[in-house]
Amino acid sequence: MSFFVEVLSEIFGSSGFAYLFSGDGWKNAVMLFIACVLLYMGIVKKFEPLLLVPIAFGMLLANFPLTGMLNEPNAAAHTVGFMWVLYQGVQYAIYPSIIFMGIGAMTDFGPLLANPISLMLGAAAQLGIFTAFLMALVLGPLTGGAISFTPAEAGAIGVIGGADGPTAILTASKLAPNILPAIAIAAYSYMALIPMIQPPLMKAMTTKKMRKVKMTQLRTVSKAERIIFPVAVTIFVVLLIPDTAPLIGMLMLGNLFRECGVTERLSDTAQNGLMNIVTIPLGLSVGCKATADTFLTGQTLGIIVLGLIAFMLSTTGGLLLGDLLYVVTGGKINPLIGSAGVSAVPMAARVSQTVGQKENPSNFLLMHAMGPNVAGVIGSAVAAGFMIKVFGG
Repeated sequence: MSFFVEVLSEIFGSSGFAYLFSGDGWKNAVMLFIACVLLYMGIVKKFEPLLLVPIAFGMLLANFPLTGMLNEPNAAAHTVGFMWVLYQGVQYAIYPSIIFMGIGAMTDFGPLLANPISLMLGAAAQLGIFTAFLMALVLGPLTGGAISFTPAEAGAIGVIGGADGPTAILTASKLAPNILPAIAIAAYSYMALIPMIQPPLMKAMTTKKMRKVKMTQLRTVSKAERIIFPVAVTIFVVLLIPDTAPLIGMLMLGNLFRECGVTERLSDTAQNGLMNIVTIPLGLSVGCKATADTFLTGQTLGIIVLGLIAFMLSTTGGLLLGDLLYVVTGGKINPLIGSAGVSAVPMAARVSQTVGQKENPSNFLLMHAMGPNVAGVIGSAVAAGFMIKVFGG
């Protein structure tokens, strides 16, 4: 009998349960709880479930003690952690770039081409990126160094304001891999909360009369324009800022698959099968870096707050320019479409449509809002490329 007790005692003593009740094991327990909360948000509340569920489960796996899931390669023992292998796709910008190809294949740039002024709204909605970057830099002195960020980390945090998960992940992997999990979780959380965050800002910054404006039907965009656009944008932007090549290049390649008319199978694969396949390791990889020693810090709280401010300021920037264009055009542009200048496609455009239709049931702003929305995708990728160029060493 004593033999079995001794064996059971030894098994328990070397188990993860014993670790959780010793030393810093409580931190792992807290992270396991956070992972379960995120699973609840993804499954029950349906907050970006396609990414939040794998991210949360990756966090769960990463915080089980003694599993070796994150171990780096050991040549002598011929071993390597499973999660370490998956993470290389994030480390070398493979997963976010492929995700952007899928986004390009799903995106119709027609509204942007039909109304080029949308580019201005997309650019204005990058306000939060650069404002949050500056705020992150001054946070150190304001808190007496309790919460501080390097310029590279501040640049990665600012990109949260673009409301573009893949761009935020790629930027963080290049500039601040140590805070990547917090940045990714903040970016996707705020993307999921767009229907809650944006409408109060939209109503506060526009009048009822503005929100009722019906915009004229967009012109028809020719096939030639649709084919030339992704090629021209790739040439111009990548030559201007070479560090944007992975994101802009794959975004425009996916769109070219969609528009050229001779690669329907590739377009379908990029939109569906390939994107779904890559989403799984991307989510797991992000979650697996959210370990107790890197996540349970004052920096994480700072990132969450700064990310929210960045997103709200980006929405504000688009709305401010929308208000200006409403005045300049004599009331022909509904300023609500400015809020769609953030990069969350097509969620932000749908919110513009919903808010506008509540004021005027006959209003149909969706296609007009898609112009700033896809311009925001390009804008956030350019802003990210700029940050990587300046602070990436």
